[in-house]
Amino acid sequence: MTVQAKICGINDETGMRTAVAGGAAFVGLVFYPPSPRSLDPDAAAALAAFVPDHVTLVGLFVDPDDGLIDDVLAKVTLDLIQLHGSESPERCQALRTRTGLPVMKAIKIGDAEDVETASTYEGSVDWLMFDAKAPKSLKNALPGGNALAFDWTLMAGQEWSVPWMLAGGLNPDNVVAAVEASGAAVVDVSSGVESAPGRKDPLRITAFLDALKNL
Repeated sequence: MTVQAKICGINDETGMRTAVAGGAAFVGLVFYPPSPRSLDPDAAAALAAFVPDHVTLVGLFVDPDDGLIDDVLAKVTLDLIQLHGSESPERCQALRTRTGLPVMKAIKIGDAEDVETASTYEGSVDWLMFDAKAPKSLKNALPGGNALAFDWTLMAGQEWSVPWMLAGGLNPDNVVAAVEASGAAVVDVSSGVESAPGRKDPLRITAFLDALKNL
């Protein structure tokens, strides 16, 4: 099985060049200021210049208003919008219509009931992402990128009408096991390829991508 990867939260040239050269099919830029990976539109545009046409450029937003989306799209040519907040199916559809871009909705998973909520988005999005739900006890938790994993077997055998990505706590050491347990064809990593929050490690990016090549 060929497994594709998304390297998310890239915020420097070295990280972007490493991800592209290593074979990432998707690269993600974060537009959420509380995140240590967040970029302004000008910085994002500079990094986007290193993304070839065959790599999907994803913009991650958390409950964005139309103004933020407009500001980013005025300077960055995104291929896919990732919504990682509490956006409703109606909001997802509205952004698809407004921007003309495909939309991916992140579903936060703690148990099997959370997986079932994905079906309410199927008609309103082009992609689904399944990420770990942060426990209430975790202080200063971000919407994603908390290095938390969930029970990957919850995804085994699941089918939706749109493609999906597996996220949450993945790293070079566990991504093969995650794929085998979940059946994921696309995986997403952010904190798992960092040396510190918001600092992408080229060696870890390469190790992550190489692990997938060996599947």
